[in-house]
Amino acid sequence: MPRYLTISDISDEPQFSIKTVSKQTGILPVTIRAWERRFHLLAPRRADNRYRMYSERDVVLLKWIQASLNSGLSISKAVISLKTNLEKGVLPEIELETAPTNEVGQAQPPTIYAERLYKALIVHDDTEADNVLQAAHAVFDLVAVFERIIMPCLFEIGEAWRMGNLSITSEHMASSFIKGKLMSLLNAYPNRRHPPVILVGCAPFEQHEIGTLMMAILLRRSGQRIEYLGTDVPLDDLLDYARREHPTMIILSAVIEQNALELVGFNERLKSIKPAPLFAYGGSCFNRNPILQEKVNGIFLGSTLNEAVEHTHNLLK
Repeated sequence: MPRYLTISDISDEPQFSIKTVSKQTGILPVTIRAWERRFHLLAPRRADNRYRMYSERDVVLLKWIQASLNSGLSISKAVISLKTNLEKGVLPEIELETAPTNEVGQAQPPTIYAERLYKALIVHDDTEADNVLQAAHAVFDLVAVFERIIMPCLFEIGEAWRMGNLSITSEHMASSFIKGKLMSLLNAYPNRRHPPVILVGCAPFEQHEIGTLMMAILLRRSGQRIEYLGTDVPLDDLLDYARREHPTMIILSAVIEQNALELVGFNERLKSIKPAPLFAYGGSCFNRNPILQEKVNGIFLGSTLNEAVEHTHNLLK
């Protein structure tokens, strides 16, 4: 059951640098400072060296904001909700919800959440599925929720359909539910207004976009300016758009090998743009068949979401 604390229960003694707070919350320093300016969310004190110093209370508030964004709430609505609670002198219950535990009092592993999500989705129980995701976001970081809960759940749903144990209607419903949650999450993170611009989408004819959407979310969360293009991106139109808008980087993904082959030669076509954007790609078919990496001339970002995000950041440096 959720419990409440008063604000006075949490220390407001300044003791953490913005770098330390960033490590504790997973929020970039530039984002923390932007929220301070735009929403007057925090009021850090200045040390003798003029550096910002944050309290344990500041860290708790930032973690609550991050959890709200992870659950699909927009930053503006999250701030309004937080300030409404703070005016009452209490912390919102989402920060203080207790994670499900097993008999020995330890937090349950991601596999348990994946199983609960699976059971909710196959019976079309949106409410329970939403509850499972909210509970998972409160316990695990975003990459773990993506890679260890949502993706295994969808894989098992796909397998159940292929074995004839689940209708195509239920499979589509589950995918649509997850896609809707991910789109809300993408839109919850503020999008950077200035370059560099990264275009993220799926290869021509590719309809599997869950992993691509997760990649876009993680990059936008890290402070990148992301334009999400969705499924089945026509390369001719993309080339014309890139010639007009001059993105710094284009990332396309594929799950089906035939769709991945549509990307052969695209990097050479991009070189007609001056300066040419970086072209990178990924997707499960490149993991299954590494020979595809030799055929698609570009930058393979890696076999996991973590690798892809880190590789992207390194390329932009």
